Amino acid sequence: MSHLTGKQVLAIVTNYGVEQDELLEPVRHLRDHGAVVTVAAVTGDDVRTLVGDEKPGETVAPDTTIDEVDPAGFDLLLVPGGTINADTLRLQAPAVSVVEAFTSSGRPVAAICHGPWALVEAGKVSGARLTSYPSLATDVRNAGGTWVDEPVVRDTGAGYPLITSRTPKDLPNFLDEIDAVLETR
Repeated sequence: MSHLTGKQVLAIVTNYGVEQDELLEPVRHLRDHGAVVTVAAVTGDDVRTLVGDEKPGETVAPDTTIDEVDPAGFDLLLVPGGTINADTLRLQAPAVSVVEAFTSSGRPVAAICHGPWALVEAGKVSGARLTSYPSLATDVRNAGGTWVDEPVVRDTGAGYPLITSRTPKDLPNFLDEIDAVLETR
């Protein structure tokens, strides 16, 4: 159960509104399989997750802040959704800088639900085929990406490995693709 031993994953979130399962299920899965996962939030305060964008979820203590983390040492960037989280995250210059660091170096990014908004904001979906929560379809198209309604999409059309999924129900497919990409790094 340790096929990802030594792999370093960075998850970026805001301190309120991240969809609980889109953060916690990947973090637990990756850690259970040997990866080291660092959760970086906007501030050092606890991360208050939500379930379905409205019900209080679990509270998570971040490992660091986004502006303090050096993205260079990580193998994959995880961008969970949650409407509030993703909309706020894309307005955080340090978060956009982290996305740019991963994509410009050709390292993989995994974004689920509203998470691709950070990629749109960074101008990093042009040429990519991806999925997301359906309400992002127009934003993705306007940013030069091709939006599709599929459980998971793995693509390199924007010049880096990109894994995207629509909602928490797609997490099993999403995690399988993350594993597959990490196993080749």
